[in-house]
This record gives sequence, structure tokens and C-alpha cells, in this order.
Amino acid sequence: MITMLSKQKGTQQIFDYLKDVILWRLEHTQTPLKECPLNYESAKFKGSHLGDYIAKHELNQEERIALLVSLIAHVYPTFLREVSIESENGVLYFFSQTRSDQKNADPTGETILYVFAGDDVAGRIKALQFIHENRLFNKLQALHMASTEKGEPAIRGKLLIYQDAFQEIVFGSTITPKLSEEFPAQEITTQMTWDDLILPEDTLEKLQNSKMWLEHNHTLLEELGMKKRLKPGYRVLFHGAPGTGKTLAASLLGKYTDKSVFRVDLSVLVSKYIGETEKHLANLFSKAEKKNWILFFDEADSVFGKRTNVRDAHDKYANQGVSYLLQKIEAYPGMVILASNYKDNIDNAFMRRFQSVIKFELPKMKERLRIWKHNIPEKIEQHPSLKLDEIASKYVLNGSNIMNCIQDASLKALANKDRILTQEMMLESIKKEYHKEDKVF
Repeated sequence: MITMLSKQKGTQQIFDYLKDVILWRLEHTQTPLKECPLNYESAKFKGSHLGDYIAKHELNQEERIALLVSLIAHVYPTFLREVSIESENGVLYFFSQTRSDQKNADPTGETILYVFAGDDVAGRIKALQFIHENRLFNKLQALHMASTEKGEPAIRGKLLIYQDAFQEIVFGSTITPKLSEEFPAQEITTQMTWDDLILPEDTLEKLQNSKMWLEHNHTLLEELGMKKRLKPGYRVLFHGAPGTGKTLAASLLGKYTDKSVFRVDLSVLVSKYIGETEKHLANLFSKAEKKNWILFFDEADSVFGKRTNVRDAHDKYANQGVSYLLQKIEAYPGMVILASNYKDNIDNAFMRRFQSVIKFELPKMKERLRIWKHNIPEKIEQHPSLKLDEIASKYVLNGSNIMNCIQDASLKALANKDRILTQEMMLESIKKEYHKEDKVF
């Protein structure tokens, strides 16, 4: 039975259409799919999100079938078993992935290969090309296949649908993709403002230049006719010690230009399967381009550092992965921010690819004092003993350290119920922060 989709008008009929096509295939194993007499009547299926998605993207016969087959595991888990029973032909079980219950099966690449071409070898080769090149697997980023064990043909991988695509197709709504192996990025946001980003004027000015690109690049390329003269996209390097505001700066650039910022988790990109990294990157960049996201690669020197000497197959693949990532970054028409603790760690070959290089320095005494004064809660009383100028002068802390101290000392003031912040409380919090980093207080 249809589960989630059964309440939507027209959806049951769409899967009835799929069943009829597969039953036809099981009886005509050598006949090209284009000769199937069953017609998909789009007007008949209006009213369901699935039918509307098919109409919106004008999916052709093969695309409709591939999409519907991919949904089986999610909304119609008994479908393949029902077809096998009705046709008295269990061949699709040989081309699907049997579940642990040994009754139901999930579709694989081979499942749609058989539905497309049956036993016709030439047709199956053509169908393979469809899987590698079709927009459902590339431009639309709706479908992909799970990896197979080493030595197994890739076509035997389970046919999967991306979660955000599933949400749109089934419920007609969009969701923000979550960090996962198939989507190695996570949206970052902030409630802070530019006033909260306390940095040297030179750094702030360079950030404003990046903001100007986000606001006016489209006009420059389209209205002023510079599209054929300028490379697409804008690549920025943020470099400086941890806790100096790199992530906050990236978040603010997105906030004040109304663009989502996604921090790419480079560790998730590391895969035990050859080709997986490229597949996930293609998915990420395709989605980012459609939505005009800002991509933020934190700790970028872990990937874009000095080139690895090729000692074995793993090193060779790692360098191939870096090259592929670099190609995607250079072709990306939006903003890409790479953040590194040390500029010198970045391979010199990459440096020329940045339009802007912005240094985030540890705050000097003047900036430290501004951070202290700006962030201590207004509703907490400052005891006369609290000398912020003395603290800012004596204790070298970054912005993140200072915020930790303010949080810790403020909690102590609240615990005392008088909400009075003293010098002693603040020094205790600073001492704790120093010890965390093995620094002498």
C-alpha cells in the first residue's frame, strides 16, 4: 500500500502506471521502451506534488520511471514483491537489493536498467549512459546510487533519492539540507551584527569589499557587460589564529546580503570509496549554485595545504580529490571563502586564485578593550574594582577567549544573586581560560 503519498490526489494512479510499465517489460524483454504503448497522461495526475514535479521539469519517459522507481523504497516498500507475484516473474528480485525480511526489496541501478532495456544488451548500454549523464543524477541532483563493495559494479548500488529532493517531490516543500555523508556542509547563522565584529579598520574595509561583490556582481556582469571578461565567482582567503572572527565574518557577509552560508566539513568528504568524494562535491556545488549560497571551507589548509607526495594509491587519490575540489571552486559563480589558521600553510599554486586575502589578527589592546566593554551584559552591575582597561592591557586573549570569560564571570555574578561583577571574578575566569590553553597565568 502507498503510505505517505496515498492521501495525495493522483499519486496512486502514477504508481499504477509504473506497475503497468514494469508488467509490460516483463512480457517484452527485448522490445525498446519507446515502443511501450502505455501513455503517461500528465493532466490526469495533476493535484499531487509528485505529478506536479514531473510536469514542472517535463520529465521524459525514462526520467519518470527512474524517479518513480527511486521512490519505491520510501513510499511503496511492497511494490516489487507485488509486481513479482502478479507477473509470476521474479526477475526484478535479481536486480534489486533484498531486505533483511527476505520478502521486500529495494531498487538498485540494475532495477531501472532492466526496466529500461530488459534483456537487450545494446539497450542496457544506452541505459547506463542515461544514469551517468541524465539531469536527475546531475543538474537536478535528485537521484544517486549508493557505493558498492570493492570489485562490485557500481550499477549494483542501491538507487537513492536526496533528502531535500524527496521533500520537494513528496511534500511540495523545500528544506535546508543537513550535514551528512551525502551532503558535507551545514548552514551557519548568527544573531550578531557588524558592530559585534571588532577588528582593525583595514580588515573591516576588506570585508566590506567582499560584501560589495555580493551586492553588485550581478549588475557588473549583466548590465555592464563584463560577463565575457571576468571569471565567474569570487574567492576569498581568511587567515589568522583561531578565535579571531573568521567564522563570524563569513556569517555576517551572508546575513547582510541575504544569502545562506554553508560551512563545508572537509572531514566528511573523505570516503573509503573511490569516486564518492567527487559525487558528494558535485551534489553540494550544484545545490549551492542553484541557491546562490556562500560556501565556507574552514581549516582549508587540511586540504589545500602543501601538495602531498604521491607514495601510494591513497595519496594519488587524495591529490585527485583536491584537484577536483579546486576545479569546482574555480567554476563556482558565487562566493567561496577558505579559512586557514596560517597563510603559509596554503599551497602557493592556490594563492593566485583568490580575489581577496584577508588577515584576521589577534586583537590588540585597543580591540580587546572594545570587545570587553561591548559584550559585558548591561544588566550586570560592574563593581568599582573591575578595571577593564587593566585587564585588556595585561591579558592577551582573542575574541573567543574573551567571550568565554564574560560568560563564566557573568554566571558567577548571577549565582551570587546580587548580579555584581567584580575584578576577582573576572580574573578567576581569565585564569581558567589560560589554563585551558596551557598558558601561564
